[in-house]
Amino acid sequence: MDIRVGDTLEFKKQHPCGGKLFSVLRVGMDFKLKCQSCGREFMLPRAKAEKAAKKVIKSVQPEAPT
Repeated sequence: MDIRVGDTLEFKKQHPCGGKLFSVLRVGMDFKLKCQSCGREFMLPRAKAEKAAKKVIKSVQPEAPT
């Protein structure tokens, strides 16, 4: 999966607060995610995050000038 910082992930299961959308704050072997409902930040291994993700909502990033 092509997941970058700033993207939003929709998970199959809900967070305990009831939210399903998470912002990606850090990418690497682990993802640092932030729940968009309650604001809690947590780390999740890459394999587990990619398996749990239902949909990736891309962030709009401006193109670099040439």
